[in-house]
Amino acid sequence: MFSDLTLIKAGTGILTKSDNGTLDRAALVHLVAAIAGLVDAGQRCLFVSSGAVGSGLAAFGLSEYPQDTATRQACAAVGQAQLMQTYSSLFANFDITVAQVLLTAADFSTPERAAYVSDTFRRLLAEPRILPIINENDSVAVEELKFGDNDMLSVHVAKLVKVQRMILLTSTDGLLDPETSVLIREVTDIDSVFHHVRLEKGRFSMGGMASKLGAIRCAVDAGIETHIANGRHPERLADIIAGTGLSTRFHPQI
Repeated sequence: MFSDLTLIKAGTGILTKSDNGTLDRAALVHLVAAIAGLVDAGQRCLFVSSGAVGSGLAAFGLSEYPQDTATRQACAAVGQAQLMQTYSSLFANFDITVAQVLLTAADFSTPERAAYVSDTFRRLLAEPRILPIINENDSVAVEELKFGDNDMLSVHVAKLVKVQRMILLTSTDGLLDPETSVLIREVTDIDSVFHHVRLEKGRFSMGGMASKLGAIRCAVDAGIETHIANGRHPERLADIIAGTGLSTRFHPQI
């Protein structure tokens, strides 16, 4: 589609406060400034943003993810509006217009439907100062709420628009060796690192490291260079794209 595309995905743990799940505005300001810097430098980006359900919890007086689907959907409906309002306001400071793209698995279910999505992205990306912001349509996508997460959504989008690299922002610098806590900088065989996974996730998170590695396997198998990087240090994004930034880099397999 384009010669150099980067997909950036930020998880709920990066975008919301750990104590109550509300939007962490300071973190969003930092992240938006970093992405705007990439756009200013001519980098074409797509941004997959979690946080809709988490940011809607406070409106319902909740302190953790609800178990029933209807309440999760309601939280997503409230939270998605808040999330996009915040992004629109912040990116406007950099003369960047945001475009909301809400997707479900059904949008990738047939070649015809996937082509419609691809055409939309192609048109959006043709405009250098429009940033597509993507999320699952959690207010209606029951199956995705129960089983899915934005790591796999990111892979589907990355494959569809043929991005060159995907960067998954988390709360760590990358994949850490569980015995030494040393950052693993390069991974050429993803199957060799699954034993490094700690089966844990945050209160307001839908996924975890195991989920990420499963998604990354699909990405590298499709020829997409993938990184796990620290979302609390988005200023590193430019260096990661340049090949020198702090992250775990997963080499494409084809």
